[in-house]
Amino acid sequence: MTKGCESIVGRLLIVSNRLPITVVRKGGRLRFQPSVGGLATGLSSSYKLYQSLWIGWPGIALEKIKEEEKEEINKKLIADNCYPVFLSQKDIEDYYYGFCNKTIWPLFHYFPLYAVYNKNFWDAYKRVNEAFCETVIKVVKPGDIIWVHDYHLMLLPKLIRERLPDATIGFFLHIPFPSLEIFRLLPWRKDILEGLMGADLIGFHTYDYVRHFLDSVRSILGYESAFGQITAGNRVVRVDAFPMGINYEQFANTVNNSEVQKEISKIRKWVGKRKIILSIDRLDYTKGILQRLEAYDIFLEKNPEYKEKVTLILVVVPSRTGIEHYIMLKKRVDQLVGKINGKHGTIGWTPVWYLYRLLPFNTLVALYHIADVALVTPLRDGMNLIAKEFVATKVEGKGVLILSETAGAAKELGEAIIINPNNKEEIVQALKEALTMSDEEQIERIRVMQKRLQRYDVLRWISDFMDRLSHVKKLQQELCARRLTHDVKKRLISDYSKSKRRLILLDYDGTLVPFAEKPEKAKPDDELLRLLKALIDEPRNEVVIISGRDRRILEKWFNNLNVGLVAEHGVWIKEKGRDWTTIEPLRNDWKEEIRPILELYVDRTPGSFIEEKEFSLVWHYRKADPELGSVRARELRNALLHLTANLNLEVLEGSKVIEIKNAGINKGRAALHWISKEKWNFILAIGDDWTDEDVFAVLPQSAYSIRVGLTPSQAKFNLDSVIDVRLLLKELVSS
Repeated sequence: MTKGCESIVGRLLIVSNRLPITVVRKGGRLRFQPSVGGLATGLSSSYKLYQSLWIGWPGIALEKIKEEEKEEINKKLIADNCYPVFLSQKDIEDYYYGFCNKTIWPLFHYFPLYAVYNKNFWDAYKRVNEAFCETVIKVVKPGDIIWVHDYHLMLLPKLIRERLPDATIGFFLHIPFPSLEIFRLLPWRKDILEGLMGADLIGFHTYDYVRHFLDSVRSILGYESAFGQITAGNRVVRVDAFPMGINYEQFANTVNNSEVQKEISKIRKWVGKRKIILSIDRLDYTKGILQRLEAYDIFLEKNPEYKEKVTLILVVVPSRTGIEHYIMLKKRVDQLVGKINGKHGTIGWTPVWYLYRLLPFNTLVALYHIADVALVTPLRDGMNLIAKEFVATKVEGKGVLILSETAGAAKELGEAIIINPNNKEEIVQALKEALTMSDEEQIERIRVMQKRLQRYDVLRWISDFMDRLSHVKKLQQELCARRLTHDVKKRLISDYSKSKRRLILLDYDGTLVPFAEKPEKAKPDDELLRLLKALIDEPRNEVVIISGRDRRILEKWFNNLNVGLVAEHGVWIKEKGRDWTTIEPLRNDWKEEIRPILELYVDRTPGSFIEEKEFSLVWHYRKADPELGSVRARELRNALLHLTANLNLEVLEGSKVIEIKNAGINKGRAALHWISKEKWNFILAIGDDWTDEDVFAVLPQSAYSIRVGLTPSQAKFNLDSVIDVRLLLKELVSS
């Protein structure tokens, strides 16, 4: 990779835990077979349409293959555009069966009591993510797009970013992202978020997951977002929802396949004319299989007229068979199926036809097509493609989908019968409604869902993600172009050196020192004071510090420096050797009317407080709960805008603050006081806040304006941090 802002060209590197091809040993020989799982199924039929390479674990432990077999695996996989990451048996146990499936999976699916917090598991997770990083670095080429998938590799984006700062990296999470209250239970929550923030674009199935992620980033990392865009230091990261689609045409067109028709005939011969309720899931406690069976039992009890007229075909695909919770779940499913069949079954009729196996594709399509009702009731699911696949096979339009409200697919398939998966009575009612629904209503509901799924299929999902990733990179390029490059800095220093009269306007918090709420923590350090003194002692310079802080604090900090000061965002100004004055006569009698409102919001928002300045009131909520603070800030702002309409006041919203002050008073107006004093040969203004935009707006065209942080701004250039600002000022001093 070359240094600088890269454009998106080249290959698509898909990086996931598993490859779409799994290597197994049968009869002493290696066999290559398709992988199972939502990601492998969803992407495997489409990724070859791109110039792509899929990186992942081939499914067999390193100790179980010989060196010559390793070469055979490499050769076979590379021929299929795949590249293996080999893992040891211990890594598989601790990383995959451990951290991924005993920590992240239960926690992210809202089963916190199942989650195991084991440091050995975490160490293995880090180790495997680093191994994936090494493989990516080995194969990546300039211009490649790196698309990392799922919860197994949440540290990988940052690891790649550290090695390839300008790489194009997307990340997609295929499971739910939990609410902050659940996510914060994870001991390594900060590491996970920082790992994900290495991506340029982070995708989820639904906006609920986006919102949960942004809440966690704000609360744990302290990064604010606007419209899904996070500015983290010197990088912009986009977060958005992309509901994963299916290969719609594959499912719809396969229905008329002769092999599928044979399977349909076999199923119909066994079931007869009975109505078919279909349930297909991996064996997992998040899928709601037990609740579904219990609801079916209640349905048969309450509706005996349906006995011998319906059959529940229960397909359970083996999964994670070595994990305790799954072993127990399998035992309970077996017992419950036996209980229902023993309780309700008759000679010639088995209420539950139970299949514990992975079904071939043709059999799966046949079951989807022949089923009258699909019962899809996960307790929590990132998306659930089974619901979409069922709808796609209904070429005649008849069939009813019963879908859990906690599945991501429910956000798209609103025409299904949406139920609470924990409410068995609701499932019973849904079954009755589905079995009695008219053909006309079935067709109407199915057709609407089919059109939606046809439009937003898996190819559209991929292209949407890639388009948005391209958009993010273009935005980053634009911001990169605004960075104060070496050449621009050289020209700035040259203009500074040649000029006879110079005006330097400097914001304080976030520009000269890192932001700190308490004054004692924001106090200027000795290095900064020496630097400012060196600038001020140069007779050609006029230096002005323009701050939002109280004038008494600024007076205390800079009393020994012959520097111009602006306090309270432009309310007070102090020229060298003179007393403080206001730009215009100001009133503060309005405070008595406004203060009670702010006090009410302090009472309603724990952690918030009021700062009183001579001519303004400020409501701070940095210490409040982030979500509550944001809600209260919106409420307060709306209330204040209504109350201040006729008081010649303005309401300004900043970083975790709302300030009320006299209208027309701002940093820009204060800056004009100095700009208009004389004809300056050189003007430099640096700031990091929305309040500094008023300064940038009034500068002459020839001035140099710099915004700290990669944020869209009226400033001409950007610097990354306080450190960079100080380095620039040092170069000016030494020029």
